Amino acid sequence: MLSKSSEYAIKAMIYIAQASNTKNIGVAEIAKGINAPQPFTAKILQNLTKQKILRSIKGPKGGFYLTAPDLKQSIAKIIYAIDGKVTFNKCVLGLHNCSEEKPCPLHHEYKKIKIDIINMIEKNTLADFVSKLNSGEIYLKAIQ
Repeated sequence: MLSKSSEYAIKAMIYIAQASNTKNIGVAEIAKGINAPQPFTAKILQNLTKQKILRSIKGPKGGFYLTAPDLKQSIAKIIYAIDGKVTFNKCVLGLHNCSEEKPCPLHHEYKKIKIDIINMIEKNTLADFVSKLNSGEIYLKAIQ
């Protein structure tokens, strides 16, 4: 359902959100922390920075970070920045002419699930996931 870019973007943003209260984090550390290729991670982080979803500082003590207001961003904002809102408008079977008038075999059932997913990603924030990570409710590769 999500592109690899969106998957890495979400993991990177959660990783940064969990760690950036103590320091700026470099792309190499982020890529290693989320088990993603460094060049691909760098490209994703640059995109998020250009869209003002993520912040960065250049220089020897530079890196990526998030402020307290940034932590209130929804997971949806990250996905939409990477893949656009069309991500959830596509046919689950990849049919180009799937619609309400000419639905694919999974259209109506998937529509219900899709609505739940959209509600979940729009409701949950980076802060929500950091809180759950810190309490041990959920897992993302541990910060060293």
